[in-house]
Amino acid sequence: MSRILITSALPYINGIKHLGTLAGSMLPADVYARFQRARGRETLYICATDEHGTPTELAAAAVGLNPATFCAQEHEVQARLGAAFGLSWDHFGRSSSPQNRALTQQFAQQLWEAGFLEERVTQQVYSRADRRFLPDRYVIGTCPHCGYEAARGDQCENCTRVLDPADLKNPRSAVSGSTDIEIRDSKHLFLRQSLFAERLRGWIEGKKGDWPLLVTSIALKWLDEGLQDRGITRDLEWGVPVNAGDWGANPQGARPDAEGLAGKVFYVWFDAPIEYIGATWEWADANPNTGGWERWWRAPEADDVTYVQFMGKDNVPFHTVGFPTTLMGVNEGANSPWKLVDQLKGFNWLDYYGGKFSTSQKRGVFMDHALELLPADYWRWWIIANAPEGSDATFTWEQFQTQVNADLADVLGNFVNRICKFAETRFEGRVPEGGTPGELERRLEADVAAKMTELTTLMEAREFRKSATALRQLWVLGNQYLTEAAPWTALKTDRDRAAVVVRYGLDLVALFARVSAPMIPNASAAISEALGVMTDAGWPEPEGALGMLRPGDPIRAPDVLFRKVEDGQVAEWRERFGGAE
Repeated sequence: MSRILITSALPYINGIKHLGTLAGSMLPADVYARFQRARGRETLYICATDEHGTPTELAAAAVGLNPATFCAQEHEVQARLGAAFGLSWDHFGRSSSPQNRALTQQFAQQLWEAGFLEERVTQQVYSRADRRFLPDRYVIGTCPHCGYEAARGDQCENCTRVLDPADLKNPRSAVSGSTDIEIRDSKHLFLRQSLFAERLRGWIEGKKGDWPLLVTSIALKWLDEGLQDRGITRDLEWGVPVNAGDWGANPQGARPDAEGLAGKVFYVWFDAPIEYIGATWEWADANPNTGGWERWWRAPEADDVTYVQFMGKDNVPFHTVGFPTTLMGVNEGANSPWKLVDQLKGFNWLDYYGGKFSTSQKRGVFMDHALELLPADYWRWWIIANAPEGSDATFTWEQFQTQVNADLADVLGNFVNRICKFAETRFEGRVPEGGTPGELERRLEADVAAKMTELTTLMEAREFRKSATALRQLWVLGNQYLTEAAPWTALKTDRDRAAVVVRYGLDLVALFARVSAPMIPNASAAISEALGVMTDAGWPEPEGALGMLRPGDPIRAPDVLFRKVEDGQVAEWRERFGGAE
């Protein structure tokens, strides 16, 4: 049985994340990790805050803190909110950790000494108004390819083309808005990605049909446009320092210009993916009896590991081209190569009433505010049930209200409440014994087995939207069975028949608690506690999924699992967070 290594795209340190960030990486990764643990597989779910770069420097300065202190505070906020949403990271690390610094510098040295880095004098944008070099993303202008007027200097969000600041028309500083900018020479290191173009193409082509079409299409589009070498250093203070003075010669016998590279740091998109490995190292250091971190990442120990990445579509190019190039280069001639991703799940956007979430415009729901309004399971269910897999998805308060009320309150909550209260009042709060299952129960068992097979297959395939639909259909089977079997009517004339129905109904409740746990863990735990069953009983096999409870076991009706979202709340929240224009 293979081990499962899961990483979700690192949330940037600057600011509390919105629901779209949850939908595009962290929450699906958590659902999948919970599912794989329930299947009995050794699973490691790793994430971290992405802490380097100009946005951090500017945000820290705005609140009067140095970047290290600012990042430490923001990391705690994001860790706390993630835990409150039930994100079951095995470790939530930091890209500024000593482990990631060591790995980033080690990888860069190996790439240089293997001939996959080279020095180039580049023209960098310098803002006289801001008195600083501007990183690519802090130069804004018109995209030369599609005409989008707010394209960043590293990538156009509209057409996804990779850019250099010099490509932009009408460039200006994103910090001050000033057009008082000039171009200055600066020496930098470039990763020679172009050398790996054909190798990458073969690798990505081999993933067709295995990875989502969204992912392979974006990756191949990059290659089709001509893979360019990429600068991996920046003129900043906050980041992993370039330690070129420690490096040896490359295959041509040249050593790096340590003086010319002094004071520079590695580009955030070079060190951030390496933090997947760095965070695993952090986890192992914090948990010394887990067997070490390299067994998850390096052959031959990691040969039994299936590595699964989760991310939004904007992150796909860096994970299908940039990071694989780094690892392929480091692996050249290595006795113990680093593991490349096996499965990559990319997501489209989750937007808000057809537009982007925006902190400045107070549009959309962010993680802290979401938890002020409703418990995490409401949000978890809606996001997974509407996962932006095949296309972009849109959040509206009206649709959110309709769906959580119907699915969580009416279908699941109503079923659990009806059967548990009936057992409490009519069968002394115990699983009843007596009676013989009939044709209705045999049909139910067959229907449950078929739906469990479908749900398990979809979860293994990371088809989250379809998985939520299959789970809801499983809940519906319970309601249909109760309606048809009508134990309240049977009890009047045939207590044994009513006992059979209640027993099967309670078994369905126990089953629902187990298979709903990856998506709505808090409600599942509440149901399990009310039935007196273990919350970590594992994922049931389709055949024999019922029968977890024994006659005579005590049960009670849990408190109301999901209260309905009222019209007045929707009106209030639309006013507070924005709605349709």
